[in-house]
Amino acid sequence: MRSLTRPLVAEGLGTLLFVFLGAGSVVMNAGSAGALGPIGVALAHGIGMAIIVSATMSISGGHMNPAVTFALWIAGKIDGRGATAYVVAQFVGGVIGALLVKGLLPPVGYRAALGGTPQLGASVSFIQGIWIEAILTFFLVSAVFGTAVSADAPKIGGFGIGLAIFVDAIVGGGLTGAMMNPARALGPAVVAQDMNGQAVYWIGPLLGAAAAGLLWRTVVRSRG
Repeated sequence: MRSLTRPLVAEGLGTLLFVFLGAGSVVMNAGSAGALGPIGVALAHGIGMAIIVSATMSISGGHMNPAVTFALWIAGKIDGRGATAYVVAQFVGGVIGALLVKGLLPPVGYRAALGGTPQLGASVSFIQGIWIEAILTFFLVSAVFGTAVSADAPKIGGFGIGLAIFVDAIVGGGLTGAMMNPARALGPAVVAQDMNGQAVYWIGPLLGAAAAGLLWRTVVRSRG
């Protein structure tokens, strides 16, 4: 287990920071009467993750997302033991990040936004939410494979991944919250004690991640 210590610390700390920045941007937007707006919230998620992935890529691979880890396991890029440990670290980091949001940010905004817990849009059904999250996650995980995993990937650090998150957030933020990340969804939900619709944020991302991982393993991968 010693060989996993540094990667697990990186995954836990990176996920903590991502949840704090992402959920925190939602809380601050709610507490400032929408001053950040959807673009600001999307930028906080996208740029935040771009920097975090770039900082941790050489240590852990920069997953910060159980769906990404799941896709990489399907593609044979990580073994089952490592994948399980990564997901546990990500979940723990997500909960701690959400606790910091609750403890450090303004209570009014926290209550208004349920601590950054995602919610389905009023016109979005449970099934629609799953498919939206699946498609958004497929796009994100495809970006992970194409810009970080492939041996032919351009040397742009995590910024391709961050841009994918930004685009997903612009498109799907008003529909599902555009999580694409079970740890980002579940951490704030656990702390806010609001599990409404949480299955969407596990089923959808895992479906999208599985599709991207299988596509990469069976069709796309040549030298990666």
